[in-house]
Amino acid sequence: MGKIDEIDMKILAELVKNANLSVPKLSKKINVNPSVVYSRIKRLIKRDIIKNFTIAVNEESLGYIVTAVIGVDIDSKLRDSILNELSNLPEVKEVSEVTGRFDLIVSIRAKSLDELHNLVSEKIGKINGILHTETFIEMRKVAKEPIYRLSQ
Repeated sequence: MGKIDEIDMKILAELVKNANLSVPKLSKKINVNPSVVYSRIKRLIKRDIIKNFTIAVNEESLGYIVTAVIGVDIDSKLRDSILNELSNLPEVKEVSEVTGRFDLIVSIRAKSLDELHNLVSEKIGKINGILHTETFIEMRKVAKEPIYRLSQ
């Protein structure tokens, strides 16, 4: 299938910034023939390097103004059911099993501190097997686009 090269990395870098970029515009930005760009994108999709083309939603404009991360200690015998229940909560964006101080890290968005409080105390806190939670409210975020580099 071929190795990932500098052209592939340039394509990925531009599409991460704007997945809606047309092939002709992308080819001009990276100074590569449009037919080459098109075939490279198809190859990246086939190799499952590009998983999908998506959008970034401004969640604050939809009223989701509170972002929090919740550290969760669990009864490991109930791991699967806990992961399933957490994943089914609409406010939960992501659940990660981690090493360190907590067993799980849960990322959430809420419309208010009251909604966050209700989520933590009435929903998450009452899931069978959750032993302890600690909530970290995001004060400010400094976001950064991912940088993809070729292996040395």
